[in-house]
Amino acid sequence: MSVRITLNTVGRVLTQIWHDRRTLAVLLLVPCMLLTLLRFIFDGRPDIFDQIGLMLLGIFPFVSMFLVTSVAMLRERVSGTLERLLSTPVQKLDLLFGYGIAFALVAIIQASVASAVTYGLLGLRSQGSVAVVILIAASTAVLGSSTGLLTSAFAKSEFQALQFMPAIVVPQILLCGLIWPREEMSGALQALSNVMPLRYAAEALREVETYPLPTDLMWRDLAVIVVFALLLIAGGAATLRRRTA
Repeated sequence: MSVRITLNTVGRVLTQIWHDRRTLAVLLLVPCMLLTLLRFIFDGRPDIFDQIGLMLLGIFPFVSMFLVTSVAMLRERVSGTLERLLSTPVQKLDLLFGYGIAFALVAIIQASVASAVTYGLLGLRSQGSVAVVILIAASTAVLGSSTGLLTSAFAKSEFQALQFMPAIVVPQILLCGLIWPREEMSGALQALSNVMPLRYAAEALREVETYPLPTDLMWRDLAVIVVFALLLIAGGAATLRRRTA
């Protein structure tokens, strides 16, 4: 890997995002709007809003980065940009880590904006600090990006890339504990959720909700998220094919 090439990739991706106003709106405004709507839905039950709203602060980056990354990488594959880049000294991991770092930076901004709105204007409360919430959100964003990078290899159009969402993202949301406690699910569903990385993000955020300082369980869950992300990036690297003369 080359640090210079990786940083150049980061700069290129961030520039593309900056010039795409609709993508910026989806990343920065939509989560705040949805959290505001959720606050009014649970207007009489702030305790429920504290629990669900905190979880969504970690889930939104995963979903949004999965969508943006899968479509962006697919465009580079279809347009031939990726093939041209791989005909140069650029390595596969330079590209993939460049994408991951770029979207992690965007996720930090997204989580910071959403947290400022949720904690400052909507009155969300948690025992843990906002900084830890942002750290978890950034980790889930990298996880979403690495998932999108891998799944983009199996799509031939943007429509096909979006079709992976109900198959990959929705089951994780249903089984992570957001809608129903995992402890009250059947043994089979609990076992299935154990191989879904979003379940560990939800558990880490519950620890932040309950305890003022980071716990060992939270750090373990965060480490599991990072391992999943690295494995998916390695899988994405395996799908890239370098053009030979």
